[in-house]
Amino acid sequence: MPVDPPHALPAPTAARGRAVRRPRAVFATVGALVAALTPMVPASAADGAPPGRTPGHCARADTLTVPGAERQLIACLDELTTAGTVASGHTDEADWAGLTPKDLATPSGVPGIQIDGHFPDSSTTNTTHGWNHDAQFVIRLPDRWNGGLVVAGSPGVRRQYANDRAFGDWVLARGYAYAATDKGNTGAAFHRDGAAPGDALAEWNSRVTQLTRAAREVTEQRYRRPVSRTLAMGMSNGGYLVRWQLENHPELYDGGVDWEGTLWRTRDPNPLTFLPPTLRAYPAYAAGGADAGAAHREIVRAGFPAGSEFLWPYHHQYYWDLTQRIYREEFDPGYDGATEAGTPFCAPGTPACDADYAYGDRPREVRDALAKVALTGRIGRPLITFHGTLDVLLPASKTSDVYAAMVRREGRGPLHRYYRVEGGTHVDSLVDAFPDRLRPLVPCHRSAVRALERWLDDGRRPPASRTLPLPAGADPATLLTRCPLDG
Repeated sequence: MPVDPPHALPAPTAARGRAVRRPRAVFATVGALVAALTPMVPASAADGAPPGRTPGHCARADTLTVPGAERQLIACLDELTTAGTVASGHTDEADWAGLTPKDLATPSGVPGIQIDGHFPDSSTTNTTHGWNHDAQFVIRLPDRWNGGLVVAGSPGVRRQYANDRAFGDWVLARGYAYAATDKGNTGAAFHRDGAAPGDALAEWNSRVTQLTRAAREVTEQRYRRPVSRTLAMGMSNGGYLVRWQLENHPELYDGGVDWEGTLWRTRDPNPLTFLPPTLRAYPAYAAGGADAGAAHREIVRAGFPAGSEFLWPYHHQYYWDLTQRIYREEFDPGYDGATEAGTPFCAPGTPACDADYAYGDRPREVRDALAKVALTGRIGRPLITFHGTLDVLLPASKTSDVYAAMVRREGRGPLHRYYRVEGGTHVDSLVDAFPDRLRPLVPCHRSAVRALERWLDDGRRPPASRTLPLPAGADPATLLTRCPLDG
C-alpha cells in the first residue's frame, strides 16, 4: 500500500475519462539521481586490484548485459550500500524516506558493480535519472558474493531504491547480489497505466518476474557460476509481490520473506472493504460527542484494533483516504464517473464519496479486475510472513491472518510460517515518534531471513507460527536489534 512520506504526496489531479487509460508524466523528480554515474572500471584494470580494493574488484564489468534491458548504465563502486551510494548518487533518499527508524545502523564495506537501467515500457511516471521511463531497475553485484540473489519489488507506489535502507544494505553486506524494480509504474497516479482496470497492478507482478530472470542471468555472467539461491523479499505491496511470485513462479525462487504484504483478492476482506467504513466512521470518532463510541466500534470492526487509537489521526490524514481513492480508481474507475480517484476527504453522503464505497454492490467487472492480481494461497516454496499487531494501514486481522488461513486451506501450511509482532506498525519511522508504544520490524525481517536460510540449508524448520510478545522492559536500542522468532 502507499507508504510515501507526506511531503511526497502529489496534489489531486483534474477529472478525466477512463475509456482509454493513457500513461502521462505528471510528477516532478524528487531528489533524482545524477545522470552521470561513476565511470566503469575496465575489467583489465579491476582484475589487478588497485590499492585498497579486493582482488577481482568489478571484474568483467564491461562484459555484463542485462537480458531484455532497453538501457543499462554500469558503475564500479567502492561502496554499494547507502553508506556510499547516497554520496555517489547511486540511490535516492526520497525513495526510502519514512520507512526505517532514524537510528538504524548502516552496513558498509561492500564494493562491487551497480547496474541501473530499464526494460521497454510505454509509461513515464518514473523520472529517476531524467529518463522519464518506467520499468526501471537496479542490480548490485558485490565483489564478495555468497552465491545468492535477493529480488524485491518496491513498497507502496515508490521507485526502485525504496528498499535500500530497510533490507537492501543488509543483504548486500551478507554477500547477496541484489535486484529491485519500480514495478512498471509509480506515484499516486499509477492507475493511469494500462489499457483496462487492474492492468497497472498486474504489471507489478510481471515486472518482478522479468527482473528475476534477468538478474539471475547477469549475476551468472558476473561470477561465472549459477546462482545457488534466489530469495524474494518485500514489504507492504512488496510483500504482496513475494506471495504472488511464490504462488505463480515457484520455479524461479527458493523461498521468500513477506513483510506485512497487502491482501489482494476478489472476496472480503480486501483493502476496498475495510477502508471505506473506517473513513466513514473516523470523523464522528474524532469529533467526540454522543456518536464517538459507535464510531470507535465501527473502526475496530473494520480491523483496526483497540489500543491503536494513537495512530489513527496520522493514518487518517496521510494514508486511509489516499489509499482508498487511488486503488479504487485502479479497479473501479466507473464509481466516480469522469472524476479521477474521487474527492479527497469527502463527507459521507456526498455523491460518489469513497467513504460510502460498497465493494459488494459494485458490478462484476470490478471483481474481474481484482481477479487479475488475486492471491490464492497456493505457494510453492517456503515463505515466512510477519506482521505488526498495530498496523493501522493493513490490519493483520484483515490481511496476513486471512492469507495464512488461505495457505492452510490450500494444503501448503508446511511451507509457511507466520509471526504476528506485538507492537509493530506499518512503517518503522513511526517508532521514532512513539518509542514507548511501538517496536521496529526491521530486526524481525532479519530474523526471518536467517530462519529461512537455515530452513533451506539443512531443513531446520523455523519456530511454529505465533505472536511474538513485546519484551517487557526492553529499551529502544535492544528492540532495534533483536526480534527472536521463538519469543
